Amino acid sequence: MKIMKISAICASVALALSSVILVSRSSASKRNISSINDNPGFAVLELFTSEGCSSCPPADELLARIQKDAGDKPVYVLAYHVDYWNRLGWKDAFSQPEFSKRQYQYHRLFSSQVYTPQLIINGNSEFVGSDEKEIGDALKQNLNGTPSATLNIKAQQQNGRLKLDYEIKGKAGGNQLVIAIVQKHATSKVNAGENEGRLLSHVQIVRSLQTFDLKSGQSGTQNIQLPADFNSTEWEVIGLMQNSDTGVISAATKASLEQK
Repeated sequence: MKIMKISAICASVALALSSVILVSRSSASKRNISSINDNPGFAVLELFTSEGCSSCPPADELLARIQKDAGDKPVYVLAYHVDYWNRLGWKDAFSQPEFSKRQYQYHRLFSSQVYTPQLIINGNSEFVGSDEKEIGDALKQNLNGTPSATLNIKAQQQNGRLKLDYEIKGKAGGNQLVIAIVQKHATSKVNAGENEGRLLSHVQIVRSLQTFDLKSGQSGTQNIQLPADFNSTEWEVIGLMQNSDTGVISAATKASLEQK
């Protein structure tokens, strides 16, 4: 399948859209999250963003508010910094080609464009990353859903590596275990490109993403290399069970982290 040329939501269209979306920062997402009680659903929010894109900071800010509003509810935020903006004046230190590749995989599955800021929820629907109302409505719908499986992960840090023991309840065949190593907060001073002169704040930055086949069973152990600056206070580990053909995420969890 021929891949379409990357298009980034920026300039006049994105600015007009952002001005409408962000007029009220009260928050549809907060209202929708707070309306969920003990429903079994979950929401994985995957934001494709870049420090080189002037339309991305409002999406980053929205994700930070959602993260705060969610509290202990099963909302899992993942921010992927793509690398295709790097050639346009500013190299995003958090960007990786693997994250751009993941966005293209979603594009081949169901998205009409590759752009920033783009948000994918539970691997089955996509939104402009700063569209607070639409994202808030989708959050409510997914948190009210009934998952087809559950995923539990225990992680133990050992000499720069992470030992992961996982267990799945429900159908695991045809799915993959996706492990995201996430830095919770960071700031960057941008010295070039569309955001030149700005101090940008980021949350839930994916620093490493690894995928494992689950066809062999519903429980197992994996060992992964950790980023050099990983620590259990400022970082976390999020696991997803995702269908390799459809992209749909059927289970998600935050790993309980132990140190040895």
